[in-house]
Amino acid sequence: MSSSRPLVTVVRAGRHSFSEGMHLQQRLAKSTQILDPPSEFRNYLVLQEHDPVYTVGLRTKDYTEEDERRLRRLGADFHRTDRGGLITFHGPGQLVAYPILHLRQFKASMRWYVATLERTVIEACRQLGIPNATTTKETGIWVGNQKICAIGVHGSRYVTTHGIGLNCCTDLRWFEHIVPCGIEGKGVTSLSQELDRHVPIQEASDALLSSFANVFECRLQDQTEGKVTKSSEVK
Repeated sequence: MSSSRPLVTVVRAGRHSFSEGMHLQQRLAKSTQILDPPSEFRNYLVLQEHDPVYTVGLRTKDYTEEDERRLRRLGADFHRTDRGGLITFHGPGQLVAYPILHLRQFKASMRWYVATLERTVIEACRQLGIPNATTTKETGIWVGNQKICAIGVHGSRYVTTHGIGLNCCTDLRWFEHIVPCGIEGKGVTSLSQELDRHVPIQEASDALLSSFANVFECRLQDQTEGKVTKSSEVK
């Protein structure tokens, strides 16, 4: 494993509100944003779980104040963001991962980045025992006609923010109050539902980290331990 491969620091943020997660993401994205040279940028992969929240992407005009009030009455928060995509839900039992990467250390292409992120999730699902997770013409990762992982990203000066929401043991009833990602006639699923057993976030996180290191061809360093893990060593 070459030490020239990009280094990504893994931040295990635990469970918190969406606002706290956004603040953390913004702080990390700006803290080492030395864009010249890009090699000085410190990459992060934030793993977290959110309190119940509905978020919408750039097409916020599709959602009225009444929509917001209706969803808040369910006991969830509501946020408008600068990511791509439409409305989705984040909450307990869902692994939310935000890669904060400078793509010039990888490949300077948002199209490549999104495709690589999709392959990362598909490989993680395969490791967990779901071989038929795949992409379709719609955004996200699907098992049949049900979405198992939402993807919504943002890029600025080749620095990525936002990311994925992988349903592990999520209460899927939260999705009944929206049209997830604006896609009519499709449903949502989770790792637990597909595997017919409880899949905790920690188990999904292990698979995602293994897949991320291999597919992005990078080295992972846990922030809490400072240990650099080569992709071939991630289990």
